[in-house]
Amino acid sequence: MSLENDTLGFIAAFLTTTAFVPQAYMVWRTNNTEGVSLGMYGMTVIGIALWLVYGIVTNSMPLMISCSCTFMMSSYILWRKIQHTRMLRPLPDLPAYPPQPGV
Repeated sequence: MSLENDTLGFIAAFLTTTAFVPQAYMVWRTNNTEGVSLGMYGMTVIGIALWLVYGIVTNSMPLMISCSCTFMMSSYILWRKIQHTRMLRPLPDLPAYPPQPGV
């Protein structure tokens, strides 16, 4: 790749990667993921992982660096969201054991 293309790639990578910093910092600082969409971050992590693989296959340094950083931040947010969702999920009502006659 030419220097101009790599420069453009690094600028784009810097901007898109740093876009995750405020959300990751807020989740880390407050331990609150209430405003985070589980589906959106799940798809984002998968998409970034695929972009990382593509960057490795094409030997694109801007993609490899930015996707590695973004993958770590978005995976952290997703992990905390999953933890938060599990804590809020109500436990199912379990039948009494041994079963009561006539119930």
